[in-house]
Order: sequence, then C-alpha cells, then structure tokens
Amino acid sequence: MWQICYIEAMKYEELLEVVGTESLFETGLLMAGVVDPPALQRQLSRWVKAGRLVKLRRGLYSVASPHRIASPDPFIVSNRLVRPSYVSLESALHYHEIIPDVPFAVTAVTTGRGGVHDTPLGRFVFHHIRTDRLWGSIEIRIAAGQRGAWIARPEKALIDLLYLNPASDDPAYLRQLRLQNTERFDRGVLAEMAARFGSPRVSRAMETVVSLMREDTEGWVVV
Repeated sequence: MWQICYIEAMKYEELLEVVGTESLFETGLLMAGVVDPPALQRQLSRWVKAGRLVKLRRGLYSVASPHRIASPDPFIVSNRLVRPSYVSLESALHYHEIIPDVPFAVTAVTTGRGGVHDTPLGRFVFHHIRTDRLWGSIEIRIAAGQRGAWIARPEKALIDLLYLNPASDDPAYLRQLRLQNTERFDRGVLAEMAARFGSPRVSRAMETVVSLMREDTEGWVVV
C-alpha cells in the first residue's frame, strides 16, 4: 500500500523503486489510488526540469542517466510512443541486414496518425497504413532485461516500404536500396504477402525485386 500513499510527497528514490527495471514507464503505473493526480504531475514535471526524468510524450517517461538501470532500446521506444505500431521500412530492413545504410530515424508504421516525433532519445518517424495492412510483425527481444520490440518480418518491411514510397516501381530506386543478404527472404512468404497487400505498384516493384534477388544470389554486378 505504501506505493499509493505518497500523493504529493513522493521521493525520487521511491519512484525508482516503483519503476524498477522498466526502461520506460507511463504515469498510469503511478496513478493508482492517488488522491491528487495534478500534484503528481507537477512532481514529474519538476523531475523533468531537474534532468532526473526524460519526457517522451504526454504520460510516457524514461528515468534519466545515470539513474536508469538500462537505456531504453529505440525500437521499444518507438512501440510505446505510438500505439498500435511496429518498426518497419528502412529500420527493420537494416535490423535484418537487408540494406546496409543506417536510417537517420527509427521508422515505423501505424494505423494512427503519421508524423515525426523528435525526442531526447532520438527521432521517430511513423507512417500511416490501413488497419487491414497492419500485420506481418513479430516480437523480438533485442535488449537484455527489457521487453520485446515488435518489428516487421523482413518480407513485410520491404512490402511496407514498396507500398509507401511512390517511386518504388522505378528500378533505379530499388537499385539504390542496395539490397543484400536476400537469401534471408522467404520467397514464398514474400509472394504471399505482396499478393495479400493488393497494390498494383507493389506487384510491379516485386518483379524488379525478384530480379535483384537473383543477381544478389548469383553474384552478378548491379550497375
């Protein structure tokens, strides 16, 4: 019961004990039984100003260094910033080692509003897709002691990218992606997902992708 009796007098050490090993926490974790929520919000704001907490969005915080046990993994931050969402596009393709270039931000898809979130922990870019296209992700534990992150399978990450980029059926665009390790794609899954997506542009782009995959597998030089 002590966790819900601090009201206005919560100490920072008590917060750390409540949060425990969580790299991120929402105010809902602290609000149960609190008689004066505005007082708690003011306390959180003071800790943000003092550099003890990092505010990522309304209601979502991280304990600041050096007090945190572990730094929040960017993919987990992305999942928590916007719900529902999963990491996809360039970020997921780089994670699966399908493209060599490191994205300038964590990229994700969501059925909510798309947009850019600049936070103290980095930049996060969300792209809107329809609810019936929010599938193809898996939960992967990528940071020890932290929750798993929802990341698109390599096949779905590529299809999301082809769908959201209006130039995706241009061979020049696909070549500049510099696809690699294409043997990691399950070609049957890739074809099934592309058909399920129901986009003519994705279907056209996939024809070029299959050609590039053949070049990668057979060791041809792509010019």
